[in-house]
Amino acid sequence: MNSIVLPIQVRWSDIDPNRHVRHSVYYDYGAYARVACFAQLGLTTMKLEEMRIGPILLREEAVFRKEIKFEDKPSIDTAFSRATDDFSRWSIRHQLFKEDGKLAAILNMDGAWIDLGKRKLASPNEFILGILGQIPRTSDFVWIDRKTS
Repeated sequence: MNSIVLPIQVRWSDIDPNRHVRHSVYYDYGAYARVACFAQLGLTTMKLEEMRIGPILLREEAVFRKEIKFEDKPSIDTAFSRATDDFSRWSIRHQLFKEDGKLAAILNMDGAWIDLGKRKLASPNEFILGILGQIPRTSDFVWIDRKTS
């Protein structure tokens, strides 16, 4: 799979007084893209609940390039940029593009998995690993060495 790209519908509530998308909404778009990507590949919220595990974010960063306005029809992609060999820790990069293909923003997220019963960090099971293996990787993807990170 080369790319997972989803359209974004800009809502009136996403707009700030300067008539462009508020900075915090970009993070909402990233959350939507991750959850939709997982669900599209079979890792639904119901499946996560059944397995008593969930993704958590440890860090979020946004780099803004171009304004997105109410009338725009942006899209967002999802790809792993880093991961440990067992995918217990990972980084995802989202890119938001305007309809004309111009890069509007880059979102970088570092995440992990949490055991919902123990409330402790966990490693994903084989089912989840199979799903994660289908998510594209960035061209500069690197494996995280847990000993040096």
